[in-house]
Amino acid sequence: MGDSVKLERSGGKPDSVAQPGSAKRTRRQPSIKDIARIAKVSHPTVSRALQNSPLVNAKTAAKIRKIAEDAGYRASAVARGLVTRRTKTIGLVVTTVNDPFAGEVALGIEKAANEHGYSVFLANSDAEPERERRMVQTFAEQRVDGIVVTSSRVGAEYLPVLAEMMVPIVLVNDQYPGEFMHSVMIENVQGSRAAAAHLIALGHRRIAYVGDRSGYQSDTERLAGYKGALAAAGIAFAPELAVKGDGKPEAAIEAVNALLALEHPPTAICCYNDMTALGAMRAIAARGLRVPDDISVTGFDDLFFAAYLDPPLTTVHQPMRRMGQMAMENLLKLMQGGEPVEQARVEAKLVVRASTGKASAHGQRRI
Repeated sequence: MGDSVKLERSGGKPDSVAQPGSAKRTRRQPSIKDIARIAKVSHPTVSRALQNSPLVNAKTAAKIRKIAEDAGYRASAVARGLVTRRTKTIGLVVTTVNDPFAGEVALGIEKAANEHGYSVFLANSDAEPERERRMVQTFAEQRVDGIVVTSSRVGAEYLPVLAEMMVPIVLVNDQYPGEFMHSVMIENVQGSRAAAAHLIALGHRRIAYVGDRSGYQSDTERLAGYKGALAAAGIAFAPELAVKGDGKPEAAIEAVNALLALEHPPTAICCYNDMTALGAMRAIAARGLRVPDDISVTGFDDLFFAAYLDPPLTTVHQPMRRMGQMAMENLLKLMQGGEPVEQARVEAKLVVRASTGKASAHGQRRI
């Protein structure tokens, strides 16, 4: 084993792989070909030995692994993938990296993925269905082992192409009408109903709902929960109190201004999400009204800022990191040929803070 292995570099100077026991450290990544030459065996034998194949004699395999270790050999993830047809990578498509919900879900996915030796690649769909499709297709072409999509705008449309892509997909809070085969969803109806029922218990009767105009499944379900709470309390649904924003503060300000301009404005507002509640509280304050003295407000999500608003926001808590972990656990089962829960529904819990209070005996203060 006295001869050195030479490789020509772009500058024309030779570089060498240190032999086992040599004081000189490797200056470049040794290959299976290098290990085979030193061990005086074939390339396939080295490959099998490094994968702990029973086809290689135990003594020979131990010798090969010792040579590889001394030479500083590290198996390339790409090379492993060519052999095992696994890349140990997951593709994650989020609506936008600026979305606090997506960020929390992503942390849960990454934690569960890393615990099982997977890396996560992130792509941004900008909440555009066509871009989301392209990102999923790109991940499939890059041979990721599985894909998770948060707040999908495509949803059930993936069903016809799953067999063609040959990559399992799990959705988190699918926004497309209709059910996808494998998804993790919050109990939207139950959560929204709990928020509206809380306001009713405080004596409110003129309760508004500020939803999302995009036609998402979550909005449809949250509106249904709000209506269900009204019906259970014998309160007639007033169409003028159900208005639409876009899930962001700016559109919520416009929607709430319209509610406050009504002849009989609401004394409480159920918001589609916390970002909508943020805009609602801004609009209420701009009118010289107070939360909750004049108008109570609830949100949905329990994002990081909800507890720090003034007053702190009563909202429906989504266990976002846990939902991300559940999605990854289901994806792992799919990749391993198991049978995950097809449509996992996660319980929503109302978190009562200071943005909700008893309805005034004299109704809302008008200005």
